[in-house]
Amino acid sequence: MSEHFPVSRDTFDDVMVPNYAPSAVIPVRGQGSRVWDQQNKEYIDFAGGIAVSSLGHCHPALVGALKEQSEKIWHVSNVMTNEPALRLAKKLVDTTFADKVYFANSGAESNEAALKLARRWAIDVHGSDKTQIIAFEQGFHGRTFFTVTVGGQAAYSDGFGPKPGDIDHAEYNNLESVKALISDKTCAIMVEPLQGEGGIVSPTAGFIQGLRELCNEHNALLIFDEVQTGAGRLGELYAYMDIGVTPDILTSAKGLGGGFPISAMLTTTDIAKHLKVGTHGSTYGGNPLACAVAEAVIDTINTPEILAGVKAKAQLYIDGLNAINTKYNVFSEIRGKGLLIGAVLNEKYQGKAKDFLDAAMAEGVMTLVAGASVIRFAPSLVIPDEDIIEGLARFEKAVVSLAS
Repeated sequence: MSEHFPVSRDTFDDVMVPNYAPSAVIPVRGQGSRVWDQQNKEYIDFAGGIAVSSLGHCHPALVGALKEQSEKIWHVSNVMTNEPALRLAKKLVDTTFADKVYFANSGAESNEAALKLARRWAIDVHGSDKTQIIAFEQGFHGRTFFTVTVGGQAAYSDGFGPKPGDIDHAEYNNLESVKALISDKTCAIMVEPLQGEGGIVSPTAGFIQGLRELCNEHNALLIFDEVQTGAGRLGELYAYMDIGVTPDILTSAKGLGGGFPISAMLTTTDIAKHLKVGTHGSTYGGNPLACAVAEAVIDTINTPEILAGVKAKAQLYIDGLNAINTKYNVFSEIRGKGLLIGAVLNEKYQGKAKDFLDAAMAEGVMTLVAGASVIRFAPSLVIPDEDIIEGLARFEKAVVSLAS
């Protein structure tokens, strides 16, 4: 057996690259929406590992799928295929607009594949000068050099030398800014159907429909980054289903594996054929362990009861946060959709979202931020109502400690 020895937060500083600044809390055990740290302190998880733990911690369906598959086969190269990957792909195709699926390991990888496919499709079908990609300021699509450049946050992409070219950024919810950029040389528009990292910003009426029309007009592909909004997070299996707009390519990750790394790119047969043999690949993409777990996630989440429950639980959060705000007046707005909720700090508390996160952690509830002034909530889609109520009570104590 492997040798175990004591580790602490100080160990991080000794042995890890300093690109993160993790909290002193080291979780060691989770069950449902509760987590315990090294000191056995209990926390209610309103963060979900940044919208990843879609069924909480150690959900029996996921544990069962992982255990069962772990005693069969863990890995095969893409020289072959495997049963869990084929089953998961069939279920994704049967429940979405898509005809074809490509598996990878992270949101960034699925977005990288989507962008490469869009470029390859455009060059094959329309010629070598159709390469422009339009994305949005404050968007986030991953940390590979291509995806971080398409993401509209310069702080993440600056400082690494020359960036991939022919990428332009419009203003989210401003169709005129897109019209000013788009032309017949545009190959794709990439958009989040609700901006996550950018502050939990929902699309305004007609914005996504307008993007679809512009893409149709200019023979460009519409790519939906549903890494954070997909797999039931907003109360539909995928967010596009509630918008009335079908993308050409959709990416999924985070909640798709419920905590096990997996991502998927979904598209149509006509577009997919441009990623012919040898044009793209992933050593671990579509591995049997990940696909077995993700299949259990889809089977569990994609029911009318669970998806309706997401909407009901969202209302419980919104009502609770509004009640807190009535007392302490710290938020200017509670926004978002489903169980991706942003509490926007008002002018008095601008830039202090991290302070609220730290105070909440001290009170035993895990939250997130989405920028410097938005507190983000992305809990398990099946979090019990009593955990929401108890977690909000703890969060209120954190607000009390900071409100003046």
